[in-house]
Amino acid sequence: MMAAAEGYADRVQAGQVLAERLGDADLRDPVVLGLARGGVPVAAEVARGLGAPLRVCVARKIGAPGHAELAIGAVTAAGPATYDERMVRSFGLDEQGMREAADQEREEARSREERFQVGERVPLADRDVVLVDDGLATGATARAAVRMLREAGPRRIVLAVPVGAPDAVESLSHEADEVISVLRPPDFAAVGQWYRDFKATEDAEILDILHSFA
Repeated sequence: MMAAAEGYADRVQAGQVLAERLGDADLRDPVVLGLARGGVPVAAEVARGLGAPLRVCVARKIGAPGHAELAIGAVTAAGPATYDERMVRSFGLDEQGMREAADQEREEARSREERFQVGERVPLADRDVVLVDDGLATGATARAAVRMLREAGPRRIVLAVPVGAPDAVESLSHEADEVISVLRPPDFAAVGQWYRDFKATEDAEILDILHSFA
């Protein structure tokens, strides 16, 4: 199944295409982590294709003042926040000034991690971790997630997405051991433009997917 240049029908199809691409990768004892929320349906197809366990990884973006959807940083349940220094400067902010927003998002990340903990925890040490999202725009949440996962001592971290902005893919290649992006369109503006169906992924859908792997 090949990805069309114009994108994907939905996250399921995107995951199937990504799974085919990863089938050629040299992965050792892989575990697949879907970035909540939208990355989980994609990751489910990857996990099925690889015959690997599926778990959820939570990273929360820190939005710009007055522009909540514009990520200027991100944070996970543990560890420090990561920031796009260029974006922070462009808004005249400093990391100290973003601390309150970071603390709020960290609490939400912890809450979601607990909510999505289905089955036993899967150890990541000395395994290949495949971190999956539905796409890379700024890469802020993926960067925070990769840095957190590195603390668990995996053998390798492979960041895999169906579509990514070329500059984000390049930037993340310095964080993950490998970045796989099926599409890297030069006219990338937003992840959603590369999906015909890009409806929000709800918690209930994530839990249904996780229980199907339990």
